[in-house]
Amino acid sequence: MTVSQPTRRARSTIRAAFLLANVAIISVFVHQSLATSLPTVGQAGSGGLGEADGAVPDGATVFDDKVPGVVNLDPDLLGALRRAATVAARDGVAFYVNSGWRSPAYQEKLLQDAIERYGSKEEAARWVATPQNSPHVQGRAIDIGRSDATAWLAEHGAGYGLCQIYDNEPWHYELRPEAVQHGCPPRYADPTHDPRMQG
Repeated sequence: MTVSQPTRRARSTIRAAFLLANVAIISVFVHQSLATSLPTVGQAGSGGLGEADGAVPDGATVFDDKVPGVVNLDPDLLGALRRAATVAARDGVAFYVNSGWRSPAYQEKLLQDAIERYGSKEEAARWVATPQNSPHVQGRAIDIGRSDATAWLAEHGAGYGLCQIYDNEPWHYELRPEAVQHGCPPRYADPTHDPRMQG
């Protein structure tokens, strides 16, 4: 018995959809585990670092004007986030902040924690930049919490100039104003492939 062309196409389509669904599920699990790996305010408090240095309390959103990790973001980035979050709220999606602006001292602590966790500077560099290179220290990056928000941004973010920058960090967004007209630029595999992180 031979299989018709449409049947083969249908099977190929089903296999591709199954593969994409598996990738999406794995991404959600990785996202949830890695996104929660950043120290919370309480954890960062050891060593004198806390909210004033950019640690974000649980439940903070892009609208929290009393959280330094939010209000110290670049005004254009924060404006785009708030415009997108206002529209996303109509879909029942809130933009929680895992991390935003960070002081150089807080970034250095995160880097040292990552080196300890991953066992080398090289592996840690795939997840945490130096204070000199980090767009978080410049207030130009945000890590959005919860998978519904990152899924919403993956679909609609470019319309606000909000782009995922790294394949391995589906929560990390930066402002790319040209994306409104031209779409987001290709992502880097991880920060070690980003020319801004060199040197």
